[in-house]
Amino acid sequence: MNFQQLRIVRETVRQDFNLTTVANALFTSQPGVSKHIKDLEDELGIEIFIRRGKRLLGLTEPGKELLTVVERILLDTQNARSIADHFSNSESGRLVIATTHTQARYALPGNIKKFRAEYPRVHLVLHQASPREIAELLTAGEADIGIATEWLSSVPEFVTFPYYSWRHALVVPKKHPLTKRAHVSLADIAEHPIITYHESFTGRPNIDRAFAEAGIVPDIVLSAIDADVIKTYVEIGLGVGIVASISYDAKRDENLALIEIPDLFRPNTTRIALRRGVYLRSYVYAFIHKLIPELSEERVGEFLRNTQAAQGDFVI
Repeated sequence: MNFQQLRIVRETVRQDFNLTTVANALFTSQPGVSKHIKDLEDELGIEIFIRRGKRLLGLTEPGKELLTVVERILLDTQNARSIADHFSNSESGRLVIATTHTQARYALPGNIKKFRAEYPRVHLVLHQASPREIAELLTAGEADIGIATEWLSSVPEFVTFPYYSWRHALVVPKKHPLTKRAHVSLADIAEHPIITYHESFTGRPNIDRAFAEAGIVPDIVLSAIDADVIKTYVEIGLGVGIVASISYDAKRDENLALIEIPDLFRPNTTRIALRRGVYLRSYVYAFIHKLIPELSEERVGEFLRNTQAAQGDFVI
């Protein structure tokens, strides 16, 4: 048994049992992947995968049990490397943050600037992705921290902490008729073409839910993952925009007006997610502390070590 065999087992499940994509992901050949699987099965005396001819269809019952052990071994191997790196040089390294465009563009810059001033030898990597992709990066050990509004709190392998709460707002061209209303309703908004986020981003489910509960079918003419894109199309007159209020900048968006609509949509909570059982370098804890000052390294470490804890947000 060797680490490459274990990585292949894990990657085969992640790649939905497609050995071609497994080989590409691990920079090896498909015949080599098949041989590693067969050698491991022969050594253990079990079949790990359900087969139909040469195709893999899923995990056998012993394969499911083995996968749990494989994940733990590979995570502990990653932790061992992190421990060695920490004690050999605690002030340098790499911090990978997987987050959405909204967080990277509007919520994080100030704290990242402060962090860089204190840890100039730590190389920061920002992966901008969908919430589901962020969860996958975190699960795969390819990111240290995940930050998003959706999805993260539903993954049992993660511990999540509430970062901040926010609401949607309306952006319209200046002198738009809606700017003259003392109170804007959902029905008022629905009288215009709407530009807002893609279904899986930035609180979009709360927008859809509000219209559905009101019995209104909105005319959403364009969906995007990027608030700047939404504002661009609002500016050229394609429609009115529903965005995170944090994304509006009075100076940069001088041709647009912001209309606060705090009662129309439910509030949203952006969360910080970490994978349970992982060993984090001291500078990762320092970055988390900058985002949530109430969170100490000891408190975060306690939750990470508790691999059997129930999932959910933790009171800070």
